[in-house]
Amino acid sequence: MQHFFSMILLFASLQSNVIFDFTVNSNIQNWSVVNDVVMGGASSSSFALNNNGNAVFKGEVSLENNGGFASVRYRFPQKQIKQFSTIRLRLKGDGKDYQLRLKANINEYYSYVATFKTTGEWQNITMPLENFYPSFRGRKLTQPNFAKETLEEISFLIGNKKTEQFELEIDSITLY
Repeated sequence: MQHFFSMILLFASLQSNVIFDFTVNSNIQNWSVVNDVVMGGASSSSFALNNNGNAVFKGEVSLENNGGFASVRYRFPQKQIKQFSTIRLRLKGDGKDYQLRLKANINEYYSYVATFKTTGEWQNITMPLENFYPSFRGRKLTQPNFAKETLEEISFLIGNKKTEQFELEIDSITLY
């Protein structure tokens, strides 16, 4: 029986790849906040672990000074992802829309973007990688959607073209 469970665990590990699973002991040093202040805007946000061990990305988006976004990004050593076709987020939002952004290579000037809606409840959001479209500074680029074999950066962004407070609680990010 123990051999059977070992085989199930092995099979499960071959079918998924955890990008980040937040716990109270998680090291979040490689996560960094990037807000519109880099362009003169006035949005503010923070990223920290709560008492339950989940990451909390929260703040306020401001439209002042042509601003309008807040984001947090995670850079990591390049992962080979050609065997995966989807990314799954386990999170609890505030009913607002957010973007998940991917970079196959951190030297690329653009990101691949997909928008997801939150409900205010815990959700498992699954998004096919092929649905992420290339974008630079909010403009969709005329090139193919994500079809890369590597991944080096993910980020969450809120920028709904309005002033608003937000809070996104994140439990895990996994490739399947």
